[in-house]
Amino acid sequence: MLSYLGANLTKNGIENGAILLLHAFPLSAAMWRPQLKALGSAGYAVVAPNAYGIAESGEQEGWSFTDYAHELARLLESLNIEHATVVGLSMGGYQALEFYRLYPGKTASLVLCDTRAEADAPAARSVREEFISAVEAEGAEEAVRRMIPNYFTVESSINKPELAAEAAAMIRRQSATVINAAMRAIMMRRDATPLLASIHCPVLVLNGKEDKLTTPETAKSIHDLTAGSQLLLLSGAAHIANMEQPQAFNSALLAHLEEVRRS
Repeated sequence: MLSYLGANLTKNGIENGAILLLHAFPLSAAMWRPQLKALGSAGYAVVAPNAYGIAESGEQEGWSFTDYAHELARLLESLNIEHATVVGLSMGGYQALEFYRLYPGKTASLVLCDTRAEADAPAARSVREEFISAVEAEGAEEAVRRMIPNYFTVESSINKPELAAEAAAMIRRQSATVINAAMRAIMMRRDATPLLASIHCPVLVLNGKEDKLTTPETAKSIHDLTAGSQLLLLSGAAHIANMEQPQAFNSALLAHLEEVRRS
């Protein structure tokens, strides 16, 4: 079973609406602490699982996002959650789309953050293979060196160094084996672009305006292909927008949840 952070996981909390938060690579559920606090205070049931091998989630060799989606469904069932708004950031966005493909009836709505729908092109896969080799040789610190500079804006890196320190600490807690298993799952993910036109639940696309990994143009491409979706770009945010601009992110998420509640 997956380990997780949660809030309001009681019968009353679940009746108010449930949210499943899926974290970025190679971070952990701890990245969602600002959202757990805000959503919990608003009365929602919230569960933020750790991917395989992270923070007491059992390791699984050669896992795929399909495997993980089934594991997420089992986790929700164990918590008596019939359906949830699925919020995924970066790698979590890939997982959210796979969860919807397999369990549309369990998906109340989707919030796709700083992510993309298409599969890796050959050039991107080559970069990921080189990443795996480097992490095998140098360990988690190599992942820190490569990932942290892309997570936050230059301004935040200077004025809020605690953000980079917090993200780096999450990565350092993981083994090279766990990090690379997640990277291989990313490499092998299916192309979700054809799925977008068939999504029938409410969809919010959230993206940092200064994200260089999944750019605003990438977010707009998801929005354009997903009928009825909403697109919101967050100022002063790069790739890990929920940590960098938590108030704006929480405000957008709560507004989306209220719309879903009313519909």
